[in-house]
Amino acid sequence: MKVLYYLFIQLYGLLIRMASLFNNKAKEWVKGRSGWKQKLKDALRNNNSPRIWFHCASLGEFEQGRPVLEQLRKDFPNHFILLSFFSPSGYEAKKNESMADYVCYMPLDGPQTSKAFVNILNPSLVFFVKYEFWFFYGKELFRRKTSFYCLSAIFRPGQIYFKPWGKFFKKILTRYTHLFVQDQSSLELLYRNSIPSVTVSGDTRFDRVLEISSRNVSFPLIESFCKNNVCMVAGSTWSEDEKALASLLQDHPSVKLIIAPHEINESRIRSIENRFSGKTKRYSSLEKDMDANCKVLIIDSIGKLSLIYRYGKYTYVGGGFGKGVHNILEAAVYGKPVFFGPNHLKFKEARDLKAMGGGIGIKNGSSLSSAFDILEKDESNYQVLSAKNRKYIEDRKGATAILMNYLSMNYIGK
Repeated sequence: MKVLYYLFIQLYGLLIRMASLFNNKAKEWVKGRSGWKQKLKDALRNNNSPRIWFHCASLGEFEQGRPVLEQLRKDFPNHFILLSFFSPSGYEAKKNESMADYVCYMPLDGPQTSKAFVNILNPSLVFFVKYEFWFFYGKELFRRKTSFYCLSAIFRPGQIYFKPWGKFFKKILTRYTHLFVQDQSSLELLYRNSIPSVTVSGDTRFDRVLEISSRNVSFPLIESFCKNNVCMVAGSTWSEDEKALASLLQDHPSVKLIIAPHEINESRIRSIENRFSGKTKRYSSLEKDMDANCKVLIIDSIGKLSLIYRYGKYTYVGGGFGKGVHNILEAAVYGKPVFFGPNHLKFKEARDLKAMGGGIGIKNGSSLSSAFDILEKDESNYQVLSAKNRKYIEDRKGATAILMNYLSMNYIGK
């Protein structure tokens, strides 16, 4: 199985290199890893500080692990922190991240690359966020007896680690010094599979969204756009999400929409403008005196969405008509009802909020419009559901503190 795993990883790398000939994202993936050994050696030259390696698959995992990274920076000021990403979407967004001393791509997993990377870096503490499980990196860190932790993981019985034929993959989990999981069912599942080094810490995303929501930040131009209108903020949207939102606007012409698409390239922005023909304005070209015909404000830059959700009476999180709904916690933390598409069943927080009533799953534009009507006609119910969403977030904070407390008792490398 180890040979098959290695061959699969190599095939994946080959396919990415082939795709880089015509795909910009794949080109960044390849280019970013070019000459990684020398780049890493140069970054560490003349630096004898103990080292922390903090790894994320992409931007979403970085935001999830960010509260821990911030606390590590505070609690271990004399450590060199390396932040790595697997995906270009994470690296490109955070390559100048101030909390890290060096930001890079993780070289593709393999017996030689993993050994070379770990030997050069020589970390004393390593953190992988959520679903980053790599066989050879884990094996090398385990061999060196490095303190190696997994953050905010969540496990289900149907995953390959727990199948009769998944022993090879389960072995990857045993390489960790300790796994911090989101819920009790994950802990019990790991226990049943003879993986005892586990703590239920919860999800660090709750700490992250609470910190963001507490910031004293304002966007005067967005406030001017919303004024006294009922506004829905829709984040991380795709075409099918925007189709449903267009139906809502058609049925409720007095509503205003703020749309922050998942991708902000020119073609995506133009597709939204075409769908809401004559009613849109880009945030980058917003003026103080808003056009009266403007019903849809398009956020055409990154980094604002989690702060903008506060301006909606209602929120909508995209992705539920595709691979899966995006981060609904960023919206729910403001104590607003959250709408999302049908593909949300794999996401615990979506199921939880839906069961409480503050998360509303929709099938199409018609069901979005109907659910919106029900809430608009019953203000007291709206207030109750909004309060439930905020309380759901508040009740689950503290994952970062649990992990840092564990380190204070078990890591003596300060």
